[in-house]
Amino acid sequence: MPGTIRILDGGMSRELLRLGAELRQPEWSALALMETPDTVRRVHAEFIEAGAEVITTNSYALVPFHIGEQRFREQGPALIDLAGRLARQAAENSSGRKVLVAGSLPPIFGSYEPQRFDPSRAQEYLSVLVAGLAPHVDVWLGETLSLIAEGEAVRQAVAATGKPFWVSFTLADEMGAKDDEPRLRSSESVADAAAWAAGSGAGALLFNCSRPEVMGKAVRVARHLLDERRSDLEIGVYANAFEEQEGDGAANETLHGTREDLTATTYSRFACEWADAGATLIGGCCGIGARHIHDLAAALRR
Repeated sequence: MPGTIRILDGGMSRELLRLGAELRQPEWSALALMETPDTVRRVHAEFIEAGAEVITTNSYALVPFHIGEQRFREQGPALIDLAGRLARQAAENSSGRKVLVAGSLPPIFGSYEPQRFDPSRAQEYLSVLVAGLAPHVDVWLGETLSLIAEGEAVRQAVAATGKPFWVSFTLADEMGAKDDEPRLRSSESVADAAAWAAGSGAGALLFNCSRPEVMGKAVRVARHLLDERRSDLEIGVYANAFEEQEGDGAANETLHGTREDLTATTYSRFACEWADAGATLIGGCCGIGARHIHDLAAALRR
């Protein structure tokens, strides 16, 4: 049965923009760590003030896909350490309230691009992220993963750290018909992902960086399978606010527009639906800001 709901933070990149940081491809949110790191700390602090009980390190773009192979080798460890330290500082300045730091372990070879995944090289890069973040984080978060094999790579990468890990998959956005089975962007089923997660040793299975409209069914499918297996795995959701795209596309190509209809109030209604379906870890992804987190935290606590 679902337990106490914990509030996650929201998306880093749009909040960096709101506070005046520059974003450009390919560096994306990593650029703020290089040029205006205090802005990253301020975003963390604003999410905590809004009610987040878990904040995620700004390490999503600290991979060769974004910052290049040479810069990853030369500057990656220091930038990864900085991302961890900034999140930890914000958590420790949270006025006595317990805030966990989740170490973001992104899809190494590109978001929404399961065909790029190379298991023979994944540990080479993940090991650098894990080493840099380990002193600062409470839990690992493999996020925006498009296929189960990416989740397995995260499990292997953090196994020796002794810290718990969560795994979060991104869903195919085009699901709409009542009989559509929720699927990852790799076309693997949510049921298969939940079955893998139940046996992986993970502490939580989450779904992120997909439209809010597709999340509820995924939560219900996962909850049903986990209940059948008597698994105490938590379920979480943090959706994005992207405008609808033609096909999946690559998430890294440009700055996607965000939906005007997805107000803080509207997003809070989705959050309550996810909680009713069995989710206990709820926050936001790209385009979901501190105001959204404030309102959903208030709604869920009511």
